[in-house]
Amino acid sequence: MPSPTVRPARAADADALWPLARDFTTSFRPRRDAFDRTLAALLARDDTLLAVATDPAGDDVPRGYLLASTHLTFLANGPVCWVEEVMVAPAHRGRGLGAALMAHAERWATVRGAAYVSLASRRAGGFYETLGYDASATFYRRTLPSGGRTVAP
Repeated sequence: MPSPTVRPARAADADALWPLARDFTTSFRPRRDAFDRTLAALLARDDTLLAVATDPAGDDVPRGYLLASTHLTFLANGPVCWVEEVMVAPAHRGRGLGAALMAHAERWATVRGAAYVSLASRRAGGFYETLGYDASATFYRRTLPSGGRTVAP
């Protein structure tokens, strides 16, 4: 079986990415207008990776995506990479798209001098363990009253 293609996301991918992003979460309700604004902002950032994977047996339509960023830390003596979102369309799972996206993120992070790649997962721990990731912490989150909207100070 041919390998999936992983490439940087483009603005033209918005219609294919929207259903993936919309269906990624169970605790928030993404809105298309906010998605479109965020997509444009993410594509312009130097510290952010937004990559898409296409099915090796298909066309160039994104069937999965990964969103990651690097940031500085004291504990790692430099930058680390945080994978915020990885999503593959259910009908395209088991074809190597998720693994290809993660390998791409690891290469991207290495080029940026990141000490490690980390992420949180509630439902896909086994997948990440097969890629060599170790469970290392409990993830905590507190939703803020702003709900993701900018609030004047």
